Amino acid sequence: MIRFVRTLSINQKLLLILVFSGFISLLFAGVFLIMLEISEFQRNTRDDLSTLAEIVGNRSTAALMFDDRNLANENLAVLLNLPEVQTACLYDSKGAVFARLLKNTTAESACPLAIKDENTHFEGIQLIVVKPIVVDGDELGTVYIHANLTTTYWRKMQFIGIIFLVLVGVSVLTFFLSTPLLKLVSSPIKKLLITVKAISDTKDYSLRAVKVNNDDLGVLVDAFNGLIGIVGTQNQALTHAKDRYLALYDDNPTMVFNLADDGRIFSVNCTGAKQLDLAVEELQNCSLFDFIYSEDSLMLQDLVERCLNKPARVHKQEFRMACQKGRLIWVRATARLSENENQQKSLLLVCEDITEARLLNEKIAYQASHDALTGLANRSQFDSYIKQAVALAHTDSSEHALCYLDLDQFKVINDTCGHLAGDELLRQLGDLLRKHVRQNDFVARLGGDEFGVLMYNCSLSQAILACEKLRDIVRDFHFAWEDRSFTVGVSIGISAVNDASGNAVNLLKEADAACYAAKDKGRNRVHVFRPDDEELAMRQGEMQWVEKIKQGLDNNRFRLYGQPIVPLCGGNKEEGLHFETLVRYCDGRNHIIPPGAFLPAAERYNLASAMDRWVISNLLQWIAEKPGFLNNLSLCSVNLSGLSMSNESMLAFISEQLIRWEVPTHKICFEITETAAIANLSYATKFINKLREQGCSFSLDDFGSGLSSFAYLKNLPVDFLKIDGLFVKDILDDKVDLAMVKSINEVGHVMNKKTIAEFVENEQIFNLLNVLGVDYAQGYGIGKPVPLDELKLIKPFSGAAA
Repeated sequence: MIRFVRTLSINQKLLLILVFSGFISLLFAGVFLIMLEISEFQRNTRDDLSTLAEIVGNRSTAALMFDDRNLANENLAVLLNLPEVQTACLYDSKGAVFARLLKNTTAESACPLAIKDENTHFEGIQLIVVKPIVVDGDELGTVYIHANLTTTYWRKMQFIGIIFLVLVGVSVLTFFLSTPLLKLVSSPIKKLLITVKAISDTKDYSLRAVKVNNDDLGVLVDAFNGLIGIVGTQNQALTHAKDRYLALYDDNPTMVFNLADDGRIFSVNCTGAKQLDLAVEELQNCSLFDFIYSEDSLMLQDLVERCLNKPARVHKQEFRMACQKGRLIWVRATARLSENENQQKSLLLVCEDITEARLLNEKIAYQASHDALTGLANRSQFDSYIKQAVALAHTDSSEHALCYLDLDQFKVINDTCGHLAGDELLRQLGDLLRKHVRQNDFVARLGGDEFGVLMYNCSLSQAILACEKLRDIVRDFHFAWEDRSFTVGVSIGISAVNDASGNAVNLLKEADAACYAAKDKGRNRVHVFRPDDEELAMRQGEMQWVEKIKQGLDNNRFRLYGQPIVPLCGGNKEEGLHFETLVRYCDGRNHIIPPGAFLPAAERYNLASAMDRWVISNLLQWIAEKPGFLNNLSLCSVNLSGLSMSNESMLAFISEQLIRWEVPTHKICFEITETAAIANLSYATKFINKLREQGCSFSLDDFGSGLSSFAYLKNLPVDFLKIDGLFVKDILDDKVDLAMVKSINEVGHVMNKKTIAEFVENEQIFNLLNVLGVDYAQGYGIGKPVPLDELKLIKPFSGAAA
């Protein structure tokens, strides 16, 4: 009801007040009038009938005393003239009915049998009057009257109704007479309201309310018009300020939020709403945490806490925001706590979209940690994961496995089909490994055709089974290129990662050594590193030499030695100094280390060619700078590795060094091993011929040690055959070795090649070789290797030097 009244106009409210007040007044007046009239009517009626009952009683005293019933009835007959009296009864002193007057014979109007406890009272519209008859203090009897007041009541109500109608008429007349007066109040207010509504709808603050009278309402209109003028002026100022604010706030290219300390959004600019794919109104009173990527919500919480704890500082944080359409954007948030003029605190948050820069950084970081060809992690990333695994093992004593995989026969595909085929094979094998490693294992490409797998929470026995499975998968993989199909194998080395493990570098070396051991044992197999494995210990020793060899080449730690080669009796005893150049390593304490310690590592890890370059350049420099040495030099032998012979740039390097140091080429002999020459016979032949054309000579070292036949000699244009010392050292006791030496010497002479016997340990072997017709001898019995500065002409077994 109240809500309905609030919606009424002022005029309607005034009319309602007038009607309501008149109605309430009329209602109360009518109710009061009815109650008053009825009360007065009942009191008068009761008094009148009580008086009549008393008169009847006084008259009936004699009748009761003399037991005259006729006289009693005559006295009661007086009541017949009263229409409302229905029953009149006279009781004697004993309470028995003495006389009665009944207007009808209904049971209701009959005289009560007992009157002792009765008294005068109303029963609805029925009135019961009981009046005792007392004479000199003695009660002679009782008068009983029963009256029905229905007709009397109706006449009274008619009278009241007439009076009420008169009141209603007066009220209606008053209402119509008051209506024009109400308009004097409501009309100016209505006009003022019309003006207010027009100003509100049109925002035209030039409109003014019309003043009707110079009363209180006129003062109100004047005040209103004055306020509207002030509002208009302020509105123009606010409009200009709003335009400047919008340019700074809504048109700002950054996202601006005003937040409560619980993350609720008080306001947001258009850029922020647009980035989140919502309207500004939809974002208000929402929580900013609803638009933060779930994994980054703690970052925003931390930013809010820092702002609350240090309100004077500006705080920054980067996190991801989840937009309405499923997009994720990276933002750089700058925030601080602010306070308005009402001391209400809020959080001002400005967010700059850095998604492109972040994605670019992630792409650069991804490229820095992943292999571009296979998409797997690279060596650097793999090293960091190994470090984490080692730290984890040391923390919780967990056990992991590091696996080093090296493809077998990959070079065949690379050489026969080209690098494009090799790259495609590596890509496919990378995908194959990624799909078949265990769910939590980490796989990476370490370089070339080498891969690494880090198996988490994996014992050695489990790692072996997993690696055997990978080996079978690679073995069963068929690589198709153009019209050809290839299969490859893989050798796998395993190293355990536990709380006793060293650093990541050593673990990788262990796995690498185990992988090489797997290759040495026949390839396509799995080998586990164990500290007591002698083969792996040797391989690790070789790996440790790799860095030393590189340092030796950079810091000139190698030393050149020479071992004399002398002619036998049948040779030219007057020729000059003939020696083989050997190399030694000088460590940090000036200890000389023999080549057996580091040459196998140089051969295995492709450092032999670099060592050959160092020996050639330093030897030729030493010869050129040693006064008078060339005059006494007959021939200087220099060893070349098989890798150098397959290096196309080695020919140019040797020619450049010979020209640079101006050493006569006929005094330089290059020694190559039989196995290295036969491994690539056509290229070896071209290599030898090129240098022989420049005047150099060649010697075939360790002849007879390989499985080749004498037929290869026809295709190798060498000048010397060095008979393998394994045959020479036992020719005094072993007839087979004697026959081999004799056979090699004879075949060499038939082909016009001079022979050199190695491992000549004593004079008896020296003399027997002389008998066999061998041209030169070399060995510890003749002269041990010495630094080049100490080389001298030797007369073997004479005890004298030239």
